[in-house]
Amino acid sequence: MKFLQPLVYAVFYLISLLPYRALYVLADVLHVIVYDVVRYRLKVVRHNLATSFPEKSDKELRRIERGFYRWLCDYFVETIKLMTVSRKELLRHVEFRGVEKVEACFDRGQTCAGILGHYGNWELLSAFGLAFTRHKEAVVGLIYHPLRNHVFDRLFIKLRQSMGGVCIPKQDILRYLVEFRRQGVMNIFGYIADQAPKYQNTHLWLPFLGHDTPVFTGAERIMRKMNNAVFYVDVERPARGRYVYTFKLMTAAPATLPEHEITRRYFKYLEQTIRRAPAYYLWSHNRWKRTHEEYDRRVKSEELRVKS
Repeated sequence: MKFLQPLVYAVFYLISLLPYRALYVLADVLHVIVYDVVRYRLKVVRHNLATSFPEKSDKELRRIERGFYRWLCDYFVETIKLMTVSRKELLRHVEFRGVEKVEACFDRGQTCAGILGHYGNWELLSAFGLAFTRHKEAVVGLIYHPLRNHVFDRLFIKLRQSMGGVCIPKQDILRYLVEFRRQGVMNIFGYIADQAPKYQNTHLWLPFLGHDTPVFTGAERIMRKMNNAVFYVDVERPARGRYVYTFKLMTAAPATLPEHEITRRYFKYLEQTIRRAPAYYLWSHNRWKRTHEEYDRRVKSEELRVKS
């Protein structure tokens, strides 16, 4: 299997050398294969869309569905492009707003956290540090779940760190944050907090896109412990190949808010983002496969011990 890593890397590297215009032609070809031929997770996508937008007609849902698969293929080639794109060229495709608010927190010695969803191209946020003017030494951290496939795990780490970001496995994040605080290193870490937790890791259920949804609260607990200024990262895609990331301050004093308030606000803001332009959300993830009824049954029958 060792030969696979250089082979995969070489193929992706050659693809990344293509100009953006050629990459989007490739994405159009992939769209036909993924959507029309392979029909990748089409049942999951249709179920998620239909239950999230019961007020929309079949025609509207199919339009969103096609747009989702087109964006998904764009996401793939845009991410591969990170292997070779220059920082100057990438900044022509991404815009960061609210940078001054993040740097103002650094000015007063407060570290930050950005909370976002699987919306737009979250991989490009690794370039956020390029927008700093007064704190170019600050760490932009990317928390990730290691992939089972070692080849692709190494590849994605390389892609995510190509613009100066630092990848930290989720199980190690607290240790790194404590060490950064000890050293006085300013940092902002991104938390993608809309995954589906297992029953034993579920501490909160919230309404989200018309579903009773189990949610992670671990990110909020870390933000409170580290006294982070918490920003919601709103994402817009005004045109193909262009993203706008707006950092909106949720709170500079997380410990003063009621428990779970940050998580509640986050899911409210994320739903607003999704409803504005639904096609750019990761609908292929089966995030509503666990039900509150089954959770209650397991807790009542003592089959389940929820982890603290």
